[in-house]
Order: sequence, then structure tokens, then C-alpha cells
Amino acid sequence: MKTNKFILFFSVIVFVILGLSQTALSGGNDVFSVAGFDSDKMKKGAPVGWKLEKKKGTPVITLEKVGDRFCLHMASDSKSSFGIKREIGIIVEEYAFLNWKWKVTKLPKGGDVRKADTDDQAIQIYIAFTATGWPKKLNTPVIGYIWDNECPKDTMVTSSQPLSGKVRYVVLRNKSDGLNEWYTEKRNVSEDYKKLFPDIEGGKLRDVKGMSFYINSQHTKSEGESYIYDVYFSKN
Repeated sequence: MKTNKFILFFSVIVFVILGLSQTALSGGNDVFSVAGFDSDKMKKGAPVGWKLEKKKGTPVITLEKVGDRFCLHMASDSKSSFGIKREIGIIVEEYAFLNWKWKVTKLPKGGDVRKADTDDQAIQIYIAFTATGWPKKLNTPVIGYIWDNECPKDTMVTSSQPLSGKVRYVVLRNKSDGLNEWYTEKRNVSEDYKKLFPDIEGGKLRDVKGMSFYINSQHTKSEGESYIYDVYFSKN
């Protein structure tokens, strides 16, 4: 009986280890998948494996079919600010590039990341790195890749919100880009981090600890709508 219990216990441990290994290497050794969205399964208002975070209003989040995959669809109204998040572990020195596909169908009117009272975007991609001190919430370097409205593209700016000095943005797209069109993006997170955080240990790279996707339009009292999928880190 003891032998059978040992064999069962050992089998479970091996299964768990193999499962974790598959997750860590999903997509192959050269990529690390963050949001593949292979199904439309939701749990507690968010895709399976993600956590819903509601700041204001009523979240509108669905998973919709795109070819043989699914994309995250978010829509906000004049009172909404919400998103989804998950913990991950990425060594940026090894997986320096972030890749994804996204499109926007509605931009918050007058949204401009440079001002706190107009800081609304149809979609924000956040990368959180290991904290530099305590409390972690105020000392976590965060890169935000955003689709703004008024702010010029390629602008790098620190968050205008209170107590958010370590949240720094890269404006990738704005109102000059076509709505309802898919765009494929690729960013060198390693290089962006060094440019955005020269004041933190001279821009020395830190590991990624989490990612999130957000939408908000409560400041401008307008609406936003966006889609994103096929998000992954790669070595090159």
C-alpha cells in the first residue's frame, strides 16, 4: 500500500513539473507567450489565467474569434476604467522583445496622457518590473505602451497621475493611425527600459513580474474600444 501511494505521489509531482515546463516554454524556446487566447473561456469577468481589475464603472470584456485564435475586446464608457492583469516571470536580458497585434475602433475624445484630467486611452499595455523598494506599489518601475489620441507618437513621458512617478509611457499610436485596422507591433523592452529609467540604477535592467491590459475614458467623459491578441516576448 505504501509503495502504491509513493508511486501515485511521484506521478503527480512529475505531471506538475511537466505542466509547468510546458507553460514556461509555450510557443518554443525562442518565445514566451503572454496572451495567446486560444479559447473564449472566461472566469470571474476575465480570460482564464487573468484577474479582472475594476477601478471605475462597469467592465465590458469579451474574447472574440480572430482566425483560429481569440482576441481580447474591451469597451469603456464615460465612467469606466478597468483592465486585466496576471503575474509572469520574464528575464528581459533573455527575452528582450515584446510583440503583439492590436486595433482600436473608438478613441476617447481629447485623450492626452500628458495631462491628468485627460489621461484616457483606448488601450494601455503595462509591463511591471521587480520593485526597487518598499512600499512596492510606489516603487515598481512600469512601462506603459499606449494608443493615445492627442499626444505625438514616439513620445516618452512620465505618468501625470499622483504618486505614479515610476509609471512611464511610450506613445506608439494616436489619432493619426487608422481605426478598425490591425497593427502588428514589436518593441525592444530592454532598450525602452534603459531610456525610461536612467534614474534607477542607471537604467540597469530588472526582471518582469507582471503584465496588464487596460482601457479608460472616465476623465474625458467619452468612450473607448480596443482589441488585442498574440502577445508574447521573444529573444529576437
